[in-house]
Amino acid sequence: MSATAHLPHMEFRSFVDALEADSDLVRITRECDPHLEIAAITRVVYETDGPAPLFENVKGAKKGLFRILGAPNALRRDPKTRYGRLARHLALPPTAPLSEILDKMTSAAHLPPIEPTVVATGSCKENKIVGHEIDLMSLPTPLIHEADGGRYIQTYGMHVVSSPDGKWTNWSIARAMVFDKTHLVGLVIEPQHIWQIHQMWKAVGKDCPWALCLGVPPAAIMAASMPIPDGVSEAGYIGAFTGASLEVVKCESNNLMVPASSEIVMEGTLSITETGPEGPFGEMHGYVFPGDTHPWPKYHVDVITHRDDAILPMSACGRLTDETHTMIGALAAASMGVLCRDAGLPVIGSASPFVSQVTWVALQFDTAKIAEMKISPAELRKRVGDVVFNHKVGYTIHRLILVGGDIDVYDDKDVMWAFSTRCRPGDDETFFGDCKAFPLIPYNGHGFHSPVKGGKVVSDALMPSEYKTGKPDWIAADFKQSYPEEVKAKVLANWVADGFAPVSL
Repeated sequence: MSATAHLPHMEFRSFVDALEADSDLVRITRECDPHLEIAAITRVVYETDGPAPLFENVKGAKKGLFRILGAPNALRRDPKTRYGRLARHLALPPTAPLSEILDKMTSAAHLPPIEPTVVATGSCKENKIVGHEIDLMSLPTPLIHEADGGRYIQTYGMHVVSSPDGKWTNWSIARAMVFDKTHLVGLVIEPQHIWQIHQMWKAVGKDCPWALCLGVPPAAIMAASMPIPDGVSEAGYIGAFTGASLEVVKCESNNLMVPASSEIVMEGTLSITETGPEGPFGEMHGYVFPGDTHPWPKYHVDVITHRDDAILPMSACGRLTDETHTMIGALAAASMGVLCRDAGLPVIGSASPFVSQVTWVALQFDTAKIAEMKISPAELRKRVGDVVFNHKVGYTIHRLILVGGDIDVYDDKDVMWAFSTRCRPGDDETFFGDCKAFPLIPYNGHGFHSPVKGGKVVSDALMPSEYKTGKPDWIAADFKQSYPEEVKAKVLANWVADGFAPVSL
């Protein structure tokens, strides 16, 4: 066993222990009902930035299946450790800012992969269920929202599939609900990698070998959320950004490799012919649409292996702020920054404002270089949109906001100030109608327009002086810029004595 195998970012069980050591975990030992109660508690945690709840006594659990950890990658209330759960996924200190976390995730973009290490066995093999013993209906799978179309066991695990030639293995997150005793059904949506590989198996006329890993190494779930390039396997990418090889073990029923320390592994096939009704489900943009049911492929479960006293991670996604926001939006934004820089655009920061329900990304530009480029606003907007909206990393994002160096793209208030006051609607915007749209956003999937095409815009909040000289020609009317240093120092030195609560500026 490697020296890193039990570190919190490389083993889910150790990650849970690390949260407890951070006073960021509540162990709930009374019996809790997976029918809405567990998710309702988790929803309150999201909406109040509370500690992650570990449900130790789930009604209906038996033979080690299972405990439930809610809100595994949500935000903390303490401003100093706001992103502590994300940081713990990557072996960073809990005080790490979001910018450092995303820099860590994108650090491997141009590094050679460190391939996983195959081991003979792992803790995921401690228990095995096969054949007639499998009954997914008997598991205490949570009903997460009252209007959901079923019980969703897969909200924070990763699907494992490989191309027919074995050259590309993809680890990805896509929701899946229990369909019957031996089947799940879930989204397999274009252009996601699981869809691409599913299409490859359709072309050869065979069902796709598949595994679902729940409670995986935190670094792995972060990589599974990231829009890395087509054909790149997440396992090697994880090794590159962690600097260590991840231990994997062969499945019981197929040749796929899965993280050896996974809490639960389901093995079987993803059907190329059988579908079942899936949904509705309360998704990342904060809505459940009753009756929104569609046919999606079935997953047939042949084998289940699991750790003793296994833990199922659960994301009760919806309105701010849960894992769909801290991971999907944030990681898409970080990848966008890399994409733009690789295309020769002077982007120095990128983030998805939570206030936009992660449908926007703010791109911060080095305006000195913009001035050197002698590019017009319309040309810049067109160039940025063409780069981002025609690439997979831009799939879930519908608005790009271009800002200068005075705006902190990780501060929603800063981004909204720039967008609201520097971008004239229509005149300072370029619209893109021929790119792929993200159908899960309500104005696409349930609006007046195409659910799969267009509706994207680049909004320019760079001012004329930034294009001409690379510098702002204004002074912000705020504490930071509108007062001399001696006045600010005096105000802060007397702040508490004057009767105010301590502040951090």
